[in-house]
Amino acid sequence: MAGRSSNRAAVPEAKSALDRFKYEVASELGVPLKDGYNGDLTSRQNGSVGGYMVKKMIEAQEKQMAGK
Repeated sequence: MAGRSSNRAAVPEAKSALDRFKYEVASELGVPLKDGYNGDLTSRQNGSVGGYMVKKMIEAQEKQMAGK
């Protein structure tokens, strides 16, 4: 099952922007994320990147909803 991900973007056109965002967040958190295989990273490291991405996206949406 390697190489087959069930993760699909709801808006496929946003994939490259989401990838850039992922690397930006990883850099901010000091997680050594690289293009390709990242199996040497811990679950905690990978989870922190995903969790922080969600946090920042929610903050951005809340600001938009509040008209800021």
